Amino acid sequence: MNWILLVVAGVFEVAWAVCMKYSCGFTKLLPSIGTVVAMGLSVLLLALALKSLPLGTAYAVWTGIGTVGAAVTGIILWGESATFWRILCLVMILSGIIGLKLLTPESGQ
Repeated sequence: MNWILLVVAGVFEVAWAVCMKYSCGFTKLLPSIGTVVAMGLSVLLLALALKSLPLGTAYAVWTGIGTVGAAVTGIILWGESATFWRILCLVMILSGIIGLKLLTPESGQ
């Protein structure tokens, strides 16, 4: 269950990054509100997942999901670079996230 919370926290991390982009430097109200709400939910879910997951693993997975998700979203929504090397680096980050999940016991306390 804590891994699910962590993945959802990572998705909210991507959501706040996207909302922040749409907020145009916090000059647009609704995307600005979306940014703050998604940030809060992301951190709350991370905190809940940390009840039984090791800090280093959970934080690395959380930020990794945010990193890969934001980069892929940038490619899809804003036509950001999708070169072979950039995609390869994102695949390596994703491989690290999967590796951490597979190698981490459920209880980190």
